[in-house]
Amino acid sequence: WRVIGVDELPPENAQLAPGTLYHRMQLPSKGLGELIRAVRPKACVHCAGRASVQLSIENPEPDFRASVDITFELLEALRRNAPKCRTLFLSSAAVYGNPALLPVSETDAILPVSPYGYHKRICELLCEEFSRMYGIPTSCIRIFSAYGPGLRRQVIWDICQRVLCSGTLELHGTGDESRDFIHATDIAKAMTLLVNAARFKGEIYNLASGKEVTIRDVANLLSGALLSTTQPKFDNVVRAGDPLNWRADVSKVQALGFSPTVSLEQGLRSVATWAAAELAVER
Repeated sequence: WRVIGVDELPPENAQLAPGTLYHRMQLPSKGLGELIRAVRPKACVHCAGRASVQLSIENPEPDFRASVDITFELLEALRRNAPKCRTLFLSSAAVYGNPALLPVSETDAILPVSPYGYHKRICELLCEEFSRMYGIPTSCIRIFSAYGPGLRRQVIWDICQRVLCSGTLELHGTGDESRDFIHATDIAKAMTLLVNAARFKGEIYNLASGKEVTIRDVANLLSGALLSTTQPKFDNVVRAGDPLNWRADVSKVQALGFSPTVSLEQGLRSVATWAAAELAVER
């Protein structure tokens, strides 16, 4: 694949593989349609949008603009300029909220507990709309708890930062909350697979490891990977917008040939190594 990146970051701050072309653009922008017309892409991986549940609760408008507005603009630009382009939208397990049963499958109830989750669901419906109404090839993946080197937010980064910088580990919640973690390497492999093998009829796929792990266990594993004996403490306060328990039914994406390759223990070691180097430089 010849890859072209679009983001608002200046080129020197954009993390790009060798050979990747890059266009700096603040979306929404008329320049997007012009770029699509010039490039005529065969596939589009749509990752744009804010990525903070808490910020979406505090101020929902920017989250809506950065997700729903941009998704509509992208799909409309593709409809007008590259209608055969296969578009893969990165959604979120946040659309499920607190599932009644685990594992949660793609056909289970959609009950978001945050504006972020609602906005992701609206984007999914836009993808379905453009697929059904205009024949634009779209698919969506609901990513569960993504992690990996480079991600400076969410619970795994918080744990690294607190252990390495303060030597203490106090976290929100009870510790019994659970997540289904998937490493960035496996997300990239899944996206490559889906671009080639998905139906692109507006369908949706869960993307996760299929394994449930408590935040307490993650904290203990990561503390060990950081060569620390720090024990996690929890404040017993569950923040608004945070679901309690997640485990995904991943049989649909597995049927296309996907299986995760990075174990949680391996993945946490990779994050620990990266975070230790990052925070050592900052100190």
